[in-house]
Amino acid sequence: MSALTAVHQSGAQALRAAIPRLREAGVEDAARDARALLSHAMALPEGRLTLHLQDDLTPAASALFAAHVAARLRRQPVSQIIGRREFWGLTFAVTTDVLDPRPETEVLVGLALSRPFARMLDLGTGSGAILLSCLAHMPMASGLGVDLSQAALDVAQRNAAALGLGPRAGFARSDWFSAVDGRYDLIASNPPYIALAEMADLAPEVRDFEPHLALTPGGDGLEAYRAISRGAPSRLMPGGRLLLEIGPTQGAAVRAMLEMQGLLSVQVHPDLDGRDRVVSALAPMDDNACGSA
Repeated sequence: MSALTAVHQSGAQALRAAIPRLREAGVEDAARDARALLSHAMALPEGRLTLHLQDDLTPAASALFAAHVAARLRRQPVSQIIGRREFWGLTFAVTTDVLDPRPETEVLVGLALSRPFARMLDLGTGSGAILLSCLAHMPMASGLGVDLSQAALDVAQRNAAALGLGPRAGFARSDWFSAVDGRYDLIASNPPYIALAEMADLAPEVRDFEPHLALTPGGDGLEAYRAISRGAPSRLMPGGRLLLEIGPTQGAAVRAMLEMQGLLSVQVHPDLDGRDRVVSALAPMDDNACGSA
């Protein structure tokens, strides 16, 4: 019987057995991931795991940890294995139908919350992490999240209900703006932006487990920005803001698209690593100066 499935096995023994196996499989931070998986198997907050490492695992916890490690050895992301991800101080359910919310996207949320807004649109909402994080910190605001994937919308709706935001967050199936009516003072999106040629080089956790619909539009990776730049001017209120997450080499191209549509004050914002991460723009104050729908 292996150390991972031994009946009389402490948490510390389980970790010591799992960490080298994860390292050999190419997991970048094997120790951190093993601790997260063990905490989940033992039904403990990660911050309390150290206090219980000498405890014997119950048979159920031992079996669950073994299953978690086996999934991680296949390079399934930790968030999918345990079914949740912390983002902007909130907990979001995560499945194979949505992108794993990433720390880089918190740059977009921070920019969104830097000014008040009343009505928000989140294009390609996925898990709802952007929309719900913003609404949670803007108590008088409401918002709509749209996505082409009904499975993703189901996850977002569950997250909205779990966070108590259901009354202020609506969701609809839409191909970008195709099913969107009205105008918004904030439009945000983390669209698919990976070029088709780059997909093969992605980490297995992303390439093999996250929905390709949310990762790449094919081609040069810019098609979503073309669609959003065409549609956003007619859906923004005068003076409304547009915030788009981008890949680190796409700032100049996306800036040019938005300026071509008559949007103003277009800026490229870096993430904490200094890489281009978000493009922001404003709609003209003159309502008749909006771009094409």
